Amino acid sequence: MSIPVIINGAKGKMGQLTIKALEALPDFSIVGCPTKEDNLEKMIKDQKAKIVIDFTNAHSVFTNTNTIIRAGAHPIIGTSGLVKGQIQMLQNECRTMHLGGLIIPNFSIGAVLMMKYAEKIVQYFPNVEIIEMHHAGKLDSPSGTAIRTAELLANSRPLFPEKTGPIRQTIDGARGANYQDIPIHSIRLPGLLANQQIIFGNTGETLTLRHDTIDRECFIPGIILSCKKVLGLKELVYGLEHILEDTVVS
Repeated sequence: MSIPVIINGAKGKMGQLTIKALEALPDFSIVGCPTKEDNLEKMIKDQKAKIVIDFTNAHSVFTNTNTIIRAGAHPIIGTSGLVKGQIQMLQNECRTMHLGGLIIPNFSIGAVLMMKYAEKIVQYFPNVEIIEMHHAGKLDSPSGTAIRTAELLANSRPLFPEKTGPIRQTIDGARGANYQDIPIHSIRLPGLLANQQIIFGNTGETLTLRHDTIDRECFIPGIILSCKKVLGLKELVYGLEHILEDTVVS
């Protein structure tokens, strides 16, 4: 028997990509593609959906995720915009209900590998900054991928970077945003899809990790993997790296 899935945000590019990917698999059946006019909680219960994948927008993602959890379905959240406090609240809700789910800042295997190896590099190169570039239609900044990267870097580096003294910004924001003592610079331009660079600096050298999303097709393996793994989870997991095989990312 196939697993019933609802795609929230089905009209968007990621929603359309997800529909195409899941329709090709016999293990899953799409039972709903709600619009703003639909009652999401009612649809989940009426269709007995086991999984709800959310690709909506930063303004509604927290409310949507709450609704999915309240209805008893397993959330797979691909929408960026959730902040740390909101994620913790959602994790507490899932823990109370013994319900598994996923919040995935980036479904690309390549992007996850970039973050995983950055965790190792920052142990030797604690001076690091992030540049993320996305298409002009992306509403939130910095991206969820950049925020997740900064969190992983901050948790992994054993030393704080050397202080260079007071910095004078002639124009406010010239040094970018600062998240957990890691500068993040966001660029939004036509012609871009998604790109991230993690630049490490050391005396006399720099080291750069870079990932380019050339086509959204690269997200399909991560989406399928998430659908296959989420029913076996007992908590709301933040990050694709936690469900990848250890042999892939070690």
